[in-house]
Amino acid sequence: MRGIKHWAVAIIALLAMLIGFTVQQPTPTAAASDDLAAIQKRGYLIVGLSADYAPLEFHATLNGADTIVGADISMSKQIAKDMGVKLQIKEMNFTALIGALKTGKIDLIVSGMSKTPEREKEVNFSQPYLYETQVMVIRKADKAKYKSIADFSGKRVGAQKQTTQEQLAKTQLPGAKVTSLDKANDVIAQISYNKLDAGVMASTIADSYVARTPSLMVLDPHFATDKAPTAIAVNKQSPALLAQVNKTISKVKGAKYKQYLQAAYKLQDQNQGFWAKYGNYFIRGAIYTLIFAALTVFFGTIIGTLLALMKLSRNWLAKAIANVYIEFIRGTPLLVQAFIVFFGTQILGLDLSAFIAGAIAMAINSGAYVAEIIRGGINSVPVGQTEAARSLGLHQRQAMRYVILPQAMKNIWPALGNEFVTDIKESSVLSVIGATELMFEGTVVQGASFKPFLPLVVVAIFYFIMTFTLSRLLRLIEKRFN
Repeated sequence: MRGIKHWAVAIIALLAMLIGFTVQQPTPTAAASDDLAAIQKRGYLIVGLSADYAPLEFHATLNGADTIVGADISMSKQIAKDMGVKLQIKEMNFTALIGALKTGKIDLIVSGMSKTPEREKEVNFSQPYLYETQVMVIRKADKAKYKSIADFSGKRVGAQKQTTQEQLAKTQLPGAKVTSLDKANDVIAQISYNKLDAGVMASTIADSYVARTPSLMVLDPHFATDKAPTAIAVNKQSPALLAQVNKTISKVKGAKYKQYLQAAYKLQDQNQGFWAKYGNYFIRGAIYTLIFAALTVFFGTIIGTLLALMKLSRNWLAKAIANVYIEFIRGTPLLVQAFIVFFGTQILGLDLSAFIAGAIAMAINSGAYVAEIIRGGINSVPVGQTEAARSLGLHQRQAMRYVILPQAMKNIWPALGNEFVTDIKESSVLSVIGATELMFEGTVVQGASFKPFLPLVVVAIFYFIMTFTLSRLLRLIEKRFN
């Protein structure tokens, strides 16, 4: 229902060469794309999903712990059990799942994904385990406006990116202004707050949201497309794994899968207060955000200092490398860099977690900006300080270490502090690769609570508390410097 190019390898190689590493040819590992026998030898099955699609996959609090649950999770557990292995779940943005499968980050995609001809060019699909009707979600107050598909001409219609619903909105709603969004709960939020007039969704998901959002309703516009088959995506090099998955689906689809759905509905209806149910999500997200920021500043400062010294050196090669690095990193978005590190390292034979890949991407990104901050600070120190140090018998490296850099640090401290604050907010980009941080947890709560606005308010408050507190601490340190 609900997808990176080979140039990523070339860019990764370029970056690796710039920082002094030798890129080796990809070597076979116990990667997620191995076939059935390798997975059984490894002892666990890695399933990739986007847990914002209740009741198929969503977050719930079980025994005080955040747990990914849903009908698809129950089926994944059965698949792992039939294989004689444990289940490991990797959560990431839906649009990143096929890339993760093709690069070996995961073994299967079990995420309410429709089987389409376009996707079949990239991956293999199991036999369907669910057939879904495609419907529209609208506001109840607008019920009288829509009698047929033609009535959506000129209307703002939303759908999740790279999904069957997005394709339907673009091909079967003539004249509609289609907006593609990252998550299903984003579509619901924008309909609820009059940003969109309607949204195209699968019936099971639409019914789940509407049941908990009294202002909305489901409308069947009678799309020309038949019911969409929902299936499990498998790497094209894994025929034995596909056969094993089909064996499990054969005994699970139908009545058994309906039982999984009923169990998921019960988990959605847990009666707890909002903070009691979701408070730990925000706290965990804030902690991880601060960890990301701290790691970014620490390693970014090391990288930035090295680059600044290279850029100020008399060695033309060092200067050229620093210039290329800084210009390339500053000229590309952090989002792209995060994808390159996450998927590109897998192609190179390194299976990095979303957390490590995200931390590396942020450190690489921050280093380019910190380099310019430090270079500016060094240039702000009067030339006479260098001459005085040399007259005392210090060679150039000693003068830089003991005289210039300490004075430069005082000048650049406010800018470095601002970089720290910026890193706290920029870590939100890492949610696309499934790295746990505050914004990621906020979207998790959106999907699990069916409250599109309140979780974002809580996230904003947490960000403000962190950045305001840090700004005050940095100001105190700056006063001590003065």
